[in-house]
Amino acid sequence: MSATDAPERPTDGPIAIDTGVELRPDPSRVITRLFVAGREDIGHGDSRATPVLERLLQLDEASVEVAMRDVTQRFQHRHHDFDGVLAHHAAIVSSRIDDWDELSPARVLLIGAAFTHEYSIEAAALCNPSAVLHPVQDGPDDGSVSFLMSVRGIGEGHRSSIGFRTGHLAANGEVTIDAPDPFPRTGATTRGRHHRSVFHAKLAELGDDRENAAYVLDALEPVFDDEDLDERIAELKADTATRRLTLTTVTHLDALAMSSYHVTFDAATTLTERVLWPHAPVERHGMEDARFVRFVAEDGSVTYYGTYTAFDGTSIAQHLLETTDFRTFGVSPMAGDAAVGKGLALFPRQVGGRFVALSRCDRETNSISFSDDIRCWPAATMLQQPSGASDVLQLGNCGSPIETSAGWLVLTHGVGPMRTYTLSAILLDLAEPQHVIARCAEPIIMPGNGARRDGYVPNVIYSCGGFAHGDTLVLPYGIGDQTIAVATISLERLLGVMVREH
Repeated sequence: MSATDAPERPTDGPIAIDTGVELRPDPSRVITRLFVAGREDIGHGDSRATPVLERLLQLDEASVEVAMRDVTQRFQHRHHDFDGVLAHHAAIVSSRIDDWDELSPARVLLIGAAFTHEYSIEAAALCNPSAVLHPVQDGPDDGSVSFLMSVRGIGEGHRSSIGFRTGHLAANGEVTIDAPDPFPRTGATTRGRHHRSVFHAKLAELGDDRENAAYVLDALEPVFDDEDLDERIAELKADTATRRLTLTTVTHLDALAMSSYHVTFDAATTLTERVLWPHAPVERHGMEDARFVRFVAEDGSVTYYGTYTAFDGTSIAQHLLETTDFRTFGVSPMAGDAAVGKGLALFPRQVGGRFVALSRCDRETNSISFSDDIRCWPAATMLQQPSGASDVLQLGNCGSPIETSAGWLVLTHGVGPMRTYTLSAILLDLAEPQHVIARCAEPIIMPGNGARRDGYVPNVIYSCGGFAHGDTLVLPYGIGDQTIAVATISLERLLGVMVREH
């Protein structure tokens, strides 16, 4: 884009320009999930699957037909392949019925409907976005670009999932977000591949990286699968006579193995229909605050990584998403002192031959970590600590750094009085990013009044990452942990107002 084509921007006034984009949660965006009566109850007791099935089998065929027509009329238009979903859920409970093959098709589908419920992925909120350039740029060659944006949907029980939106940045700086396609759905999950270094590091966190762990892991390849692990665990179990605490180690190994998996979406799905739903036990209460980055390896290959917070309802852990096409995803845990807590954000390339990440492992300062292993982050060095009223409670990053000719631009958030969030920025040295070379003296975005202040969590504005194209920085951010807005910022102007460090 030439200087004459560049959009005019004010030289004074607010640095961040509101695009007018506002995304609100849509409670009609529902997915189907298996529902077993009784399993949702709190406390002791079995599921009520058997009595439910007995009642369904006692219905006469006419009643079954009427009930199934009603279900179809009310729900089929809300889901892709609705009958296929019901048949799949019916098959899950088929082992409880002796004469399953003799049931009519309508009764099978009604059984499936009795063991299915809808979950509204955005019932409570849509927030914490992260935007990157779209892997496919097939638009006109006019200076515009396409981008994709991950979003955090929050539904019943405050359970979080990761969804996607697509958008466009025009040559004149205008930002538009496409309406999502109508049938959100989850992908098929399979067991993942495991990383020996992560297993050692996670066991060390548990105080269990000793003789038993070495016996199992050191005989495996650096990357291994469940079958390899199961063979070594079986050998460990066979040697309990000469070892201590073998069952403890086996329990830890099994739990770690369940944290890695793959997700694959049908090729017919669109990006905005795909929902990454909690699968591993450590994330059963949510996948939160994904920070995606377009990572360019030293050989020029491109991988999209997303760090996110896995939440089991009590504890949190950092996990890593890996994809090249946003159709297939690898999921695996991360380890190390710098990867505890929330807010790990990867740099978009290696620096000095090493991976680099931003961290907030102490829960209140911005830090940086270097590693030879993208999944293991052993230590962090502080970059920035609270220094003013606007960040007196804590600091954090707003996603992966953006590379500019002047340095690594890091968008940050600070939390001040009345738990009010503001967004700002610091600049790191390109070759030695552990050094802060400039910072904004004042916040660049603050909660507004009225609708731009209220929400599920008032006075919170939060971003998990933006991207730059030419002089334009596109920064989506959540408002009140409930809705999403988008701002654009001139990189030249932002860098120009930053105060250099002595």
